[in-house]
Amino acid sequence: MAKSGTSDSDDVIIIKKYANRRLYNTRSSSYITLDYLAKLTREGKDFQVVDAKTGDDITHNILTQIIMEEESSGQQMLPVGFLRELISMYGNSMQSMIPQYLEASMEAFRKNQEKFQSAMEGSIKNSPFAQLARQNLAMFEAASSAFTPRKDKPASPAQPTAAASSDDEIAALKAQLSAMQRKIDDLVDKK
Repeated sequence: MAKSGTSDSDDVIIIKKYANRRLYNTRSSSYITLDYLAKLTREGKDFQVVDAKTGDDITHNILTQIIMEEESSGQQMLPVGFLRELISMYGNSMQSMIPQYLEASMEAFRKNQEKFQSAMEGSIKNSPFAQLARQNLAMFEAASSAFTPRKDKPASPAQPTAAASSDDEIAALKAQLSAMQRKIDDLVDKK
């Protein structure tokens, strides 16, 4: 999700939370779920959740609730030691510094992840295996085009000789295939 203050208010999707715990997307005029909000977060879309009755911003509470549901559904990402340390910071004189520290740490992690991904993509594109795959694909396409008649272009003067040589090759392959089939039949008959 984009940081508050870095996006225009037009880009922020307003979600209203009603007393019956239902969430309402004011942009799409539809009721949504926490799973939908989690999806928006993963897509990097900014939203703000407000209490429908009081107008209070409750985005923090909803995001915490999403994390709790993710953690309880078996998708645990936060280690117990980290959670204990985080809880111990509440009421501590350092409490006010923790949010900025965690935000900066996540931003650094995200940047490193992007650098790693681009480095991996670059190394894969330039690897000998990628070059070999491209060569194999080119050879496969050339081989398959030799056996596929081209109907999209009218015959040119140069094509009859190429077509004749392709026809000769196909005839030779058919003859070899017939000879191999006869040998197989002979072997089967001998048993």
